[in-house]
Amino acid sequence: MDRIENMRTFLRVVDSGSFTAAAVITSASVAATSRAVSELEAHLHTRLLTRSTRRLAVTEAGSRYLARCRQILEDIDSAEAEASGAQDRPSGMLRMHSYASVGQHYVLPSIASYRKSYRDVSIELTLLQKAPDLFDGSADVAVVTAPQLPDSELISHHIGSTFSILCASPAYLESKGPPLVPEELAGRECLVLHTPGFPTDVWTLEGPAGRSELRVSGPVQTNVAESLLVAVRQNMGIASVPVYAAIDGLRTGALVRVLPEYTLQRINIYAIYASRRYVDAKIRTWIEFIRDYLPRAIAKDEATLKELTLSDEARGLLPS
Repeated sequence: MDRIENMRTFLRVVDSGSFTAAAVITSASVAATSRAVSELEAHLHTRLLTRSTRRLAVTEAGSRYLARCRQILEDIDSAEAEASGAQDRPSGMLRMHSYASVGQHYVLPSIASYRKSYRDVSIELTLLQKAPDLFDGSADVAVVTAPQLPDSELISHHIGSTFSILCASPAYLESKGPPLVPEELAGRECLVLHTPGFPTDVWTLEGPAGRSELRVSGPVQTNVAESLLVAVRQNMGIASVPVYAAIDGLRTGALVRVLPEYTLQRINIYAIYASRRYVDAKIRTWIEFIRDYLPRAIAKDEATLKELTLSDEARGLLPS
């Protein structure tokens, strides 16, 4: 019996919630995965898991053993990484998850810049619209957006913040007329972006008159800003989208900013990774890099937004 590998299998079963899911992660059979846990139980003379056809539960003894196994395996991994120089020399595959929009506009460009300094690190980037479970081993680090993060055992770094703006197509504004005050949005088609932490039917605007909340509705809702912008370009209505997603359309004239003195839904951007005693050099160096890179990229986008807004006002596309 390879006790260490069986302990790893036990952790994967608990963290993934089933023998089947754990088997998929390790490319093993379900039978082999189940046998590994059974061997541990036989060795300990203790039941670690209560199994049924529909449910898997950790026993009290299993819960205590789980905590010790997790610490032991983290120490083993750290010792091996330290011995191999992983804490000192960034190299190998860095597995990263990111929300789709922020991933396309900020994370991918940051990766391109990061690899100019760290050529021995390769990146596997997965774009998701939900935060991954970093304890299941599927990723080393994730970039997520939220008003604030819930309490967890994850290590998090606040790496920037941004906001959304209202946009529409020139043709839509020509046919409907631009709203001059937030209250006029109630009579318009409002295209809704599902953003974690914000209600889908309420827009919170901040502007010269302070903060106000408006209930909105419209023909389209989606959870990816780039998809929502397709509906905007098809003259379907007014949308609230993050600045970074709107910049290119504003620059080309495909989008026009609506109520330019107002901003919406300020969100924070975080880099998160699983708690470890020793952090791999490729994770540490990328976190350090993105913490420097992202605020500068956001500041550049906000400066561009200001220039484009002033230009639209000068050309009469916006009320002055």
